[in-house]
Amino acid sequence: MLDLGNRVSIYQPEQDGLIFPELPEFDSIEAERQHRKERLVAACRAFAQQRFDYGFAGHLTVRDPERPELYWTNPMCIHFDKVKLSNLILVDHKGTVIEGDYAVNRAGFVLHANVHEEHPDIIAMCHAHTTYGTAWCATGRPIDPITQDACAFFEDHVVIGEQGGQVAVENHAGSDVAKAFKGVKAALHQNHGLLTASRHSIDSAAFWFIALERCCQQQLDIAASGITPIRIPDDRARYSREHVGSDYIGWLHFQTIWNQLIIDQPDMLL
Repeated sequence: MLDLGNRVSIYQPEQDGLIFPELPEFDSIEAERQHRKERLVAACRAFAQQRFDYGFAGHLTVRDPERPELYWTNPMCIHFDKVKLSNLILVDHKGTVIEGDYAVNRAGFVLHANVHEEHPDIIAMCHAHTTYGTAWCATGRPIDPITQDACAFFEDHVVIGEQGGQVAVENHAGSDVAKAFKGVKAALHQNHGLLTASRHSIDSAAFWFIALERCCQQQLDIAASGITPIRIPDDRARYSREHVGSDYIGWLHFQTIWNQLIIDQPDMLL
């Protein structure tokens, strides 16, 4: 691997004085909570832009920084494009709404609460019923390292067969998913859809979900072409993952989305 010195990523500039996104620092719990909630709303709006909506399906969560046993999430039956700071809800691991006026999505609670409870290091999680992700999950196959984008998920995702295709409304279904998330950032739930998790930020979880959906589309497109793709050798795939597949890189990618959303959709912070 390359010697990065005191940098987190090769993409951070070595030259001083250049404009480049910096990881946030907070002087209070309230400021960190506000930041997480704002980025959760932005992630929902980004999902709307990507057309990841499917009725009331789809849920994004981020832990509260002061009370990590609680998490913020989007409200039930509110379109991703209408999620804003004022309608987020705070939920515990039993599905009880602690703050907010809206109900919680039952399937979202079953899946996310179990993952958050099983893995205290996971800060945020995303799930939606997307066209390409759901279709690829029906194959029961992992993402192959056939593009540089796909290498970001090499040896960093799992296929979950348990409860595949059965709607997750019973607690044991979430437990099966939670067990699979040890040490990985993404899961393909067979006959269901994609899930991503981050030990860093909702920014990272959201971007890697968008990226995983694109990888599923690429897989399906290549399969439809009938052409056998060239598989990237494991060592090269691993090298690429180390440089373009980290939580930090996911966070960094999301900053381009945030910067545009804050200009185009200022209502999201109301």
